[in-house]
Amino acid sequence: MNGLKPIKMPSAKEKVAAELRKAILSRQMQEGEVLSLDSVATQLNVSAMPVREAFQILARDGLIQLRKNKGAVVLGITETYIKEHYQLRAILESSAAALAADPEADISEIESVYEEAAEALREGNLRQYTDLNHAFHSEIWTAAGNQKMKNMISELWNGLSMGSMVSEEDYAKVSIKEHGKILKAIQKHDKETAQKTMYDHIMRSRDDMLTYYK
Repeated sequence: MNGLKPIKMPSAKEKVAAELRKAILSRQMQEGEVLSLDSVATQLNVSAMPVREAFQILARDGLIQLRKNKGAVVLGITETYIKEHYQLRAILESSAAALAADPEADISEIESVYEEAAEALREGNLRQYTDLNHAFHSEIWTAAGNQKMKNMISELWNGLSMGSMVSEEDYAKVSIKEHGKILKAIQKHDKETAQKTMYDHIMRSRDDMLTYYK
């Protein structure tokens, strides 16, 4: 097939930060757990540099406390923190979706990624779907045309926000359906609907994540 362009994947530091954030928010990593720079780098198969940069991002978010020995300690996460985190994501990402619905915005990459994600899900390739899920959101941020907004959202990203009672496959099926509604609104240049569907999408993710705090 001709005309395909490479999918923009998150940087190493963004992927590391997303993996750690997801583990902390879902309580896979507990309060007081010590994170070693070298250990995290080995587990995620990356160099120490993106882990160090990810630690700095998470420290600014109040998720970890940096230590002088190049490690960090996981801080306590409350239900209020989860709600505030997703509320901020919802506000920023819904605004990006509205901007992407502008008739002048180039949405070709959003459409391309959506189709690839749907195909990956049909083939049962959940690992690829996870990457394409990020790419779908990222292409919306890009189409919005506000680099500062994109940078802010990128640092808040925490991957698939699965609840404690749902499988990755079931979650992906819900996700792709909601992505379809978001894309349809963007294609119709319906800014209000694009904003609302994205906001609802993020807040549903919040509700899923909160199942870990019941």
